[in-house]
This record gives sequence, C-alpha cells and structure tokens, in this order.
Amino acid sequence: MIVVLKNGTPVDEITRLSKELSETWGVTIEKSVGKHKVVLGMIGETATLDRLQIQKFSPWIEQVLRVEKPFKRVSREFRNGEASEVVVPTPNGHVYFGEHHPLVVVAGPCSVENEEMIVETAKRVKAAGAQFLRGGAYKPRTSPYAFQGHGESALDLLAAAREATGLGIITEVMDTADLTAVARVADVIQVGARNMHNFSLLKKVGAQDKPVLLKRGMSATIDEWLMAAEYILASGNPNVIFCERGIRTFDGKYARNTLDLSVLPVLRSLTHLPIMIDPSHGTGRSEYVAPMAMAAIAAGTDSLMMRS
Repeated sequence: MIVVLKNGTPVDEITRLSKELSETWGVTIEKSVGKHKVVLGMIGETATLDRLQIQKFSPWIEQVLRVEKPFKRVSREFRNGEASEVVVPTPNGHVYFGEHHPLVVVAGPCSVENEEMIVETAKRVKAAGAQFLRGGAYKPRTSPYAFQGHGESALDLLAAAREATGLGIITEVMDTADLTAVARVADVIQVGARNMHNFSLLKKVGAQDKPVLLKRGMSATIDEWLMAAEYILASGNPNVIFCERGIRTFDGKYARNTLDLSVLPVLRSLTHLPIMIDPSHGTGRSEYVAPMAMAAIAAGTDSLMMRS
C-alpha cells in the first residue's frame, strides 16, 4: 500500500505521518521522493487496512493506493508511476542510470587476463565513449575444467584500470564469500544469469550499499526476474538495474541466445527501475551486436553492455 502526498507537504508533516502510520498499523514506512510527489510505502500486513481511514491521518494525503502485484517495492505503482534513477559515483563523476537520463555505455572483456590487457582495454572503451568497464574476475562456466577467472588478483587489476582511466567498474560476484572483496573494487556489483535464483546471494547484495546489476536468468520469466529484484530491495538496497542478456529458446543455430527486446516496454510498464541490454551475450555473434544495440536504443533502453 502507498500513501501519495500532495505537492509541498512539509518535511515535519512527512516525519510525523510516517511515525504515526508505523506506530498505528505496525508497518514499515519507506519514503520515495520523486520529481513530482513524495510517496510513503507501507510495508507489512496491509490487506485489511481501510484506505479511507488512512486518508484521515493528514490533510496532506492526496490518495491511498494498494499495490496489487507480488513484487511490491520493484513495482512502478510503488512510486506512483514515476521512474527511479540509480546514481553511481565514479572517478570521472556521477553516472545516472534511468529513463530520463542519457544512455550509459558499459564495455570490456569477458575476463580479466593481465594488467596490460585490462588497462589498455579500459583506455580504448573510454575513448569510444563508455562510462564503465566490465570485466570478469570470477567466471561461471558450464564445464568445471574451463578457465574460471583469476579471482581476487583480477580485482586488483580492475582497480588499476579504474585508477588509470577513471571509469566505473562492473564485475560479477558468484559467491557470498567473495562479496566483500568484490564490493571493495566494484562500483556496480553484477549478479549473473546463473545466480539470478541464488536467493542467499540476492539477500547479501541487498544488504550492502553498492548498486546491483541483475541479469536475467537464461530461462527466467519476467515475473521471476522481478521477484529476484524484490529480494534485493527487500533486503535494503534500492539501487538495482535490470539487464536482459538473452534467453534460451528452441533455436540456437544462428545465435547463442534469443535477445528479448520486448522486455523494454514490458518492464517499463511494470517497474520503476532502470533497464540495460547486453547484445553481446544476447546474440553471441560480433556481427549482430551493432544492429541489436541500435534496436535496443530504438526500443528505449537506459544502458548498453558490450563485450570488447
């Protein structure tokens, strides 16, 4: 349930109302400040609450609405229809992810090999216009015999690339045991497709304050993806970016995955959170990356992630 306040509601009244609603109904109050409205989210057992009774708590209440979807905090309704933004401080300045901001470009290699390679790559992607460097220190592999990244030593190399270029760093965490080390270097922590349903990991990344890039699972429905994000927000971290990286379908002959660009209008209608598209993993073919990136921009993506 959300309480939408009128424009110009005094700060003291917001504080008083939040406290009174919490004490009266035994709920947790989460305040969202949008461009036009302040919204108080009531988290807890609200199914039996009377909206008209809540309306009487203050003349500054514009309306009281129920959030019917199972993903409460993630829902666009939770912010009364307004989009949110994720702000990431980097050495080159703050970068804003969101539908009312310029396109954010993320680029870099699949895995971090050595310092010369990652620093040179960082310089090139910066020159090409990227604001973030992506690179894997820990790599999930289908085969246990495949290269799985250099681990913590690769994080130090990403830190060196950040120091050399000022780019923000996006890298994946695969295990809760590695979260502290990853958070030390990453400006945005990635939860990969294979870990989208790792609820213990989702709770842990939700309990720290770095923004989280949540990739869609290979066979995940949109509702499952939204509920995975709900785990992160429910654990205390409101800064989540969705990333579509292709789904597994019946036809894998000509492309690695099927890049589902229909998620852009669908997610835009369902959630207030920013959306990124990864055409590199989404197609698995370098010649398809540019046309699918342009298609994603045309469909309204907030950000692009590309493998260099």
